[in-house]
Amino acid sequence: MTTAARSGLWSDDPARVDLLSFDAVAQTVADVLLDDSLDPVALGLSGSWGSGKTTVLGLVAQELDRRKTADQKVLVIQTDPWRYDPSTGAKESLIAEVLDALAAEVNRSETKTDKAKNLLVKLGKRVDWAKAIKLAATSSLTLQIPSFDKLVELVKPKEADKESVRGLEEFRDEFAELLGSDDLKHIRAVAVLVDDLDRCLPETVVQSLEAMRLFLAVPKMSFVIAADEERVADAIRTRFKATGRPDESDDDRQDPATLYLHKIVQTTIPLPALSHFDTQAYLLLLQMQATAKTEQLSTLIERCAQVRRDGGGIDDIGQIDGLAMDDQLAFATRLTPLLYEKLRGNPRYIKRFLNDLRVRQSVASRRGISLDPAVVAKLMTLEALMKPEFKLLLDWFAKGEMRDQLERLEVEAGRPAQSGTVAVDGQVEGDGSGESASRPRESTFARRQKSATPATSGQFSQAMVRWAKLAPPLRGLDLSPYLTLAASFAGVTLIDDSLPERLRDIAANLLSESRREQASVTDAELDELGDGDATDLLRHIGRTMRDQPNKQKAGVNAVLRIARRRPGVVIAARDALLMLPPSEITIATPLQFKTSDHADVRSVLATWKEKLPDGKVKNAVGSALQNRGTA
Repeated sequence: MTTAARSGLWSDDPARVDLLSFDAVAQTVADVLLDDSLDPVALGLSGSWGSGKTTVLGLVAQELDRRKTADQKVLVIQTDPWRYDPSTGAKESLIAEVLDALAAEVNRSETKTDKAKNLLVKLGKRVDWAKAIKLAATSSLTLQIPSFDKLVELVKPKEADKESVRGLEEFRDEFAELLGSDDLKHIRAVAVLVDDLDRCLPETVVQSLEAMRLFLAVPKMSFVIAADEERVADAIRTRFKATGRPDESDDDRQDPATLYLHKIVQTTIPLPALSHFDTQAYLLLLQMQATAKTEQLSTLIERCAQVRRDGGGIDDIGQIDGLAMDDQLAFATRLTPLLYEKLRGNPRYIKRFLNDLRVRQSVASRRGISLDPAVVAKLMTLEALMKPEFKLLLDWFAKGEMRDQLERLEVEAGRPAQSGTVAVDGQVEGDGSGESASRPRESTFARRQKSATPATSGQFSQAMVRWAKLAPPLRGLDLSPYLTLAASFAGVTLIDDSLPERLRDIAANLLSESRREQASVTDAELDELGDGDATDLLRHIGRTMRDQPNKQKAGVNAVLRIARRRPGVVIAARDALLMLPPSEITIATPLQFKTSDHADVRSVLATWKEKLPDGKVKNAVGSALQNRGTA
């Protein structure tokens, strides 16, 4: 597996470099295949999809090649029944692949006798006849009967060859004779590595197993079947219409499908899922493939393997000369707890998550979303691995509650705001009671500290709190561009259910970036609103500005416009403006105020000025205040 040079994505092809110390499994498999007391032998290599079975088969092939000698060769045949032509038949396809490989060895043999060549011809004719029968049966089912000449061409013996070639009845004896011939004496063993059997249809599964057991299981032959053992057993049950698995309470009884499989496969070597350390090391190694030099990566892989053998942790890897990996190590450490649990130690799923993350970061960057990659990774973890919790976050966002809820969530996760600071949104919360906002109120955090029991205790699921503990904290960040993008990818419509449906079009147009759409809301339409509807509309606009500060220009304009036409809702307008975090205020925002605006509305400027640090924005707010003659 290599990292793509341009896209930064990881290939799903089998790994060419062993990042997970699978060589220990491969060496064990090779030991069994070359054990003369187990000749012939069939091994199972069991693991879930994406666990690395194909990678291990590649390592087995390398290990067998390493163990060959000048006069004793191990012939490795790699096959994939999933790719067999269904019109030919799995049994015939597998046998033909083995015969083709042996024919190539016979042609290279120094002995050059006719015995092996004649046996290959006879065996080939038997396979051709079986193919013809298969072809005739298949064609009959589709009402496309092949011509007589076509069938004869497949099985027609050479002139003067009077020996019958029909069927595979004598195949096994002739096959054993071929492997024992002088032309193949340099072959110590033939190792057939079978991949993806668990992806095949039940008929293909059974035919492939029958070929191994009934026709090819002779001395010198060995098989490694890389597949999820339970899926293969399920295919056998389906093929033979078995009654199902045995009662789980009966540990001593096995169903016929499992017994059938174990009759063919002497033992199964399970491919271990990644441990916590394995997951952490895998994340680190995948990232370092893009930047590390060959010798540096080799050193890092060996360090990880040594730590794995010693039972150590990721910190025991140490530093490697010339290789900067602090950021990658922090990333791996941060994400491992959730990825280990949610992806169940599956290498393919881990690579898929990283690819999804890279794609999302790339799209977000090209859309001008400038979030720290660590923030995107944290959000992607929620989006990809905790879908119910991510939907909850989108609901908060749609209702304009996201900053408040994230503030409470971070307090619940043990990350309270700094004492003496205002709440995360920077607002001085208004309750609509008419109290003047000219002086700052207590922060949300300060009010909570007065209570013996935290107000947020038990409000969130344990999964959500655990996610909130991941670095980095999200307090005070504008996540709206990312969440808008994520919602569009998921096909989720962001609707504030708390806003009456009759007001949703008005709100959408007032908050639009298009002046034409803003102007489509007429003064008469605003005048027709009751104070209750106007208050609901103002609260929605305020929440939207709090969670989506990029909408503040349209939002502030809408709030001021409503307040100027409806004096009865000026307190609600003030509170809506105070929802805009002072840290997000732009220079243009205070310029939207007029000296004729209601005093309660203009009091927002004084609040903002008190909370803003020195700089251009604070000067702009001060200038807007001075237009009234106050400082």
